Amino acid sequence: MSINVFNLPDLGEGLTEADILRWLVAEGDTVTMDQPIVEVETAKSAVEVPTPFEGVVHTLHGAEGDTLLVGQPLISVSDGIEAPESAAGSGSDDAPEPTHGAGYREEELAGTRPSAELSVDEADPEAGEDESSGNVLIGYGTSAAGSSRRRRRKRGGPAAPDGAAPTGAAAHTHDALTAAPRMAPTVVSPLVRKLAREHGVDITALAGTGPGGLIMRRDVLAALEQVEDQRSRADAAGPAPTGLATAGPATPGLTTGAPVPPPPAPGGPAAQGGPAGAPKPPAAPAPSSSPEHGGTGQDVDPRTGLGVAAREPVKGVRKTIADAMTRSRGEIPEATVWVDVDATELLRLRAELKAADPQTTPSLLALIARFTLAGLQRFPQLNARIDTAPDGSRTITRFQGINLGLAVESERGLMVPNLRNADRLSAVELTGAMREIIDVARSGKASPAQLSGSTFTLNNYGVFGTDGATPIINHPEVAILGIGRIIDKPWVVNGELAVRKVATLSIAFDHRVCDGGAAGGFIRFVADCIENPSGALTQI
Repeated sequence: MSINVFNLPDLGEGLTEADILRWLVAEGDTVTMDQPIVEVETAKSAVEVPTPFEGVVHTLHGAEGDTLLVGQPLISVSDGIEAPESAAGSGSDDAPEPTHGAGYREEELAGTRPSAELSVDEADPEAGEDESSGNVLIGYGTSAAGSSRRRRRKRGGPAAPDGAAPTGAAAHTHDALTAAPRMAPTVVSPLVRKLAREHGVDITALAGTGPGGLIMRRDVLAALEQVEDQRSRADAAGPAPTGLATAGPATPGLTTGAPVPPPPAPGGPAAQGGPAGAPKPPAAPAPSSSPEHGGTGQDVDPRTGLGVAAREPVKGVRKTIADAMTRSRGEIPEATVWVDVDATELLRLRAELKAADPQTTPSLLALIARFTLAGLQRFPQLNARIDTAPDGSRTITRFQGINLGLAVESERGLMVPNLRNADRLSAVELTGAMREIIDVARSGKASPAQLSGSTFTLNNYGVFGTDGATPIINHPEVAILGIGRIIDKPWVVNGELAVRKVATLSIAFDHRVCDGGAAGGFIRFVADCIENPSGALTQI
């Protein structure tokens, strides 16, 4: 019986991890090729992943809610065929070698084949796969040449029979390598390096728990948890009398400056004339809310003293949104321009079109989108992107077409699906295309291609009952147009006061690509089209 390991495939657009939402199969179930086995949530959308193998589910490598990196084992499928006893014990070269999937890279690192007891979470997240790993999506496939299995041979000598331990010089070299102290930390995954760098963790001070001392993601997270625990205890103990935070003991793995001894507290041994090096009394332990310490068992925040209602990890779509918004505000020097616009004539025109032909009436959002696209053709500075070269030089890239992004609120968070070449569509065509892409995004089924590649974003926050906002630019775009709700307001028409349908438009733009003149001209053009829609539709 052979077991095929299917690793989490690359789901496109550079995604590196996915959260398991729900398993569609259980261990012991029979599956067929291309059958959906699990629903996962990436930073882009929720998708069902099919299996490239058929047989009986042997192992599910992860529980619902777990996060897996691309390349880590997802599911193991057995073909259900028992090997003959003679072949099983002969050690013949013709016997097929079991599939090791992501463990192959670790075998190369450690110098020996991983044992059967090696747990799945020990696998290197950046490990490569052999030809039978199944690390592809159905429909994308591998070449025919890659479908056959090849036996791996030991370096430096002929291939040993399966399961045989290294002997002679090979065994001596292996023992010497594993016993020798490592001169540098073993970190293979760039994701682990990035995590350590972002949080200030010194990987040279960490002891790896992976095979051969490999530093894993959990080792970095453990160091961070140790720091957070010390900070929580320090906060619970209260601030020092001088108002300065007292430095706690240095934590292994953290990059810190030189320790600064805290000043003596008033009334302490030094103030009372005691010896300067006298030991200080230990700090009072942090109050515990556990029942054995007389508490209620409720999770209490040590900084505020309030009970914690819930703790939600920042991952998946919420992590992607947080990272994108932080990057936008950190990199883009944005400015905002807004204008009030009389939309009375726009509403009147749409009512007339709906009365004449209800089936092909464009929506209000589609009409405003049509005006927006026309404005971007007149002010192409706002339909652009800034590219930074490795040497730090920057280039403003402008596009011939327009991929219009639409900010959509969904249960999974803020999505920005886009319409490719939206400038080629009429208002009626935009209505159908926008309705379709918005429904797909809200259902969480939008593909990575549908959620990336926009060059300008339209944000209709008026659906939330708000009049105005300063929207954050959808990086790496350079501008975003926001639309507030349309409400009755007093308005001067031909020198007389009247009640009109008024809305507020606002545009946030990247001041590196243009100045206020281009942004002001663009938003004024869109406002004029809204106030005189009949004349605008005949010209755009």
